[in-house]
Amino acid sequence: QVQLVESGGGLVQPGGSLRLSCAASGSFFSIYAMGWYRQAPEKQRELVATITSGGSTNYADSVKGRFTISRDNAKNTVYLQMNNLKLEDAAVYYCKADRVRVVQGTLDYWGQGTQVTVSS
Repeated sequence: QVQLVESGGGLVQPGGSLRLSCAASGSFFSIYAMGWYRQAPEKQRELVATITSGGSTNYADSVKGRFTISRDNAKNTVYLQMNNLKLEDAAVYYCKADRVRVVQGTLDYWGQGTQVTVSS
């Protein structure tokens, strides 16, 4: 079993910063990509940013230039540095691990989510 534990969410004013972390633990051989998704009330879950084990990154247009995703492969941890936060960034942020090699095969896993609130 693989667990993803997120941390770092909270309340921030517009223009502020937060750093999210997501650590993967359990029994697995490797993780191809890790990333962050978010879901605001009444909206579908959307991609925020992803990063592969090789360091290739992908960002939603709405966060380019403001958010930075990074990864520590040795710690199986992914980070999301969020700067210049806007009201529309408020959502539950979910960590995802893609193509995780486990004994049973290759699976995807989701974290439980961490709330990011942007409010003045």
